[in-house]
Amino acid sequence: MILGHAHPAIVEAIVGAARNGTSYGAPTELEIRFAEKVIDLYPSIEMMRAVSSGTEACMAALRVARGFTGREAVVKFEGCYHGHADFLLVKAGSGAMTFGVPDSAGVPSATAKGTITVPYNDVAALEELFKTRGSEIAAVIVEPVVGNMGVVPPAPGFLEAIIRLCKDHGAVSIFDEVMTGSRVARGGMQERSGLRPDMTCLGKIIGGGMPLAAYGGRRAIMEKVAPLGPVYQAGTLSGNPVAVSAALAQLERLDASVYEKLESLGARLEAGLVESTKKRGVEACVQRVGSMITLFFGQGPIRNFSDAVKSDTARFGRWHSAMIARGQYWPPSQFEAAFISTAHTEADIDKTLAAADEALSA
Repeated sequence: MILGHAHPAIVEAIVGAARNGTSYGAPTELEIRFAEKVIDLYPSIEMMRAVSSGTEACMAALRVARGFTGREAVVKFEGCYHGHADFLLVKAGSGAMTFGVPDSAGVPSATAKGTITVPYNDVAALEELFKTRGSEIAAVIVEPVVGNMGVVPPAPGFLEAIIRLCKDHGAVSIFDEVMTGSRVARGGMQERSGLRPDMTCLGKIIGGGMPLAAYGGRRAIMEKVAPLGPVYQAGTLSGNPVAVSAALAQLERLDASVYEKLESLGARLEAGLVESTKKRGVEACVQRVGSMITLFFGQGPIRNFSDAVKSDTARFGRWHSAMIARGQYWPPSQFEAAFISTAHTEADIDKTLAAADEALSA
């Protein structure tokens, strides 16, 4: 909801599309326009498919990567979330690299064994993994800025190392930009960093608040998807006209002024939280990338999941309850990112900061 809830232009687009039919089970001109817009924003994407959720996007992208490489192993990073597909619900251990262990009831252990987990921001661990098992790895998937253990930015050179190692070993690099896509920049973290992964997963903002997501990448890889290739993926409601109409209405309004405002408001919120924690003598760390922000109750910087889990979750819980009592809704977990939209004003940020300051004494 980067433009806020119920933006008039988006609501109008949804209503107008619905009057003409909600789904046809086949591609439409609107879906093609949506794809053209996505490809314009993300130059790394030469071909793409629309799906209905970020989970579908990541699941399909990894299936395509396996089909393209003929390999089975997938690498993800500890603390990164890529949806609820069985093989991605994997708990990481404390070692340099951890082989898949199911992190949810109902996930067969055999399914998770094809997933290898290494610590986020640990280039040495990833290099060692490729050195020993590079010929087995189909893909490395990463949140280029983590939002699912709180906001954790990539260390300098980390994302570059992923792309380099994948290229050197014939694996597919995948940026899961379901959260960062068109949030940290119009073209996501890959625009902000100047990098081009082999594949990209998108969702949330590109859907304009509707169930819409996408995955895509290099033409040679995407041509493995049926009917051009042997990798099957389909969805009856994928790219339906109501969802893509909302998406187009939102994406067309994401100009430079949007991100200038978000950066200004984000910096204001960050500075205020830092000032309050220092004034109150609270051990805390504020981490932000654009309009994504987290207040960690613990010593920073937070570089990976091992750092994040040291946070004082009980203290966060007291602070969160105090925020609710003051009419401020912050994400209810220490390990979730908070977001700013263009509907917010400086007055809204200042009100949040006043409540946060009082809540720190809870």
